[in-house]
Amino acid sequence: MSYLEAIILGLIQGLTEFLPVSSSGHLELAKAIFGDNSLPEESLTFTVILHFATALSTLVVFRKEVLEIIKGIFQFKWNDEMIFSLKIIISMIPAVIIGLLFEKQLEAFFGGRILLVGCMLLITAVLLLLADRAKNTTKNVSYTNALIIGVSQAIAMLPGISRSGATISTSVLLGVDRTKAARFSFLMVVPLILGKVAKDILGGDINFESSQIGIMSAGFVAAFISGLFACNWMITLIKKSKLSYFAIYCTVIGLIAISYALLNN
Repeated sequence: MSYLEAIILGLIQGLTEFLPVSSSGHLELAKAIFGDNSLPEESLTFTVILHFATALSTLVVFRKEVLEIIKGIFQFKWNDEMIFSLKIIISMIPAVIIGLLFEKQLEAFFGGRILLVGCMLLITAVLLLLADRAKNTTKNVSYTNALIIGVSQAIAMLPGISRSGATISTSVLLGVDRTKAARFSFLMVVPLILGKVAKDILGGDINFESSQIGIMSAGFVAAFISGLFACNWMITLIKKSKLSYFAIYCTVIGLIAISYALLNN
């Protein structure tokens, strides 16, 4: 993998992790467009590094909230921060169960399934359109909401279903305040990413080669910086109910992907 390829993958991951257009779907499309030889599949190590970069950018953007949550937890009191943390834990349950029980089956959905990606992007577009038209979005995230949002996050493991798009749309359709929906959506994935990183490190699945440190660092920086930009931008767009723009984008890219898959079948 070259520096340019690492930076491209980092930018794709950083932007599409937060923008509701599916990071996994775009990475699959990128590999199909450039070819597996020109743009090799990410190694597990590189994948973990990119996800860690976007998790870190989330922590930077929401640093005040994260510090308040940590402070609240260590006070050992039943306060707002403790309640929010419990809701985050509840939201993680569906993804953890699906990830552990169906890891091999999920992997089968990746690897050039462009038709699937295209169809899933169309579903993402529908979700975004519905969320953009939602009214009476003034509620807080309840425990039940957290579980339902967690289910949408688990479904978003499919390439082409945007994780942020699915979770934010679900939240808004449940009547949750848009800003709070974005905050919950972005923070709920951080423990999952950090847990995955820890699991891979402890399991010995992470392999570092000194010759690749520079290339992986380039991808990390690209994902981190683009993630900062995308996270802040997404919060602004949600407040202004601009999700329909991304719905149009997902529709166009989805139809192109479907056409490409059918013509090359």
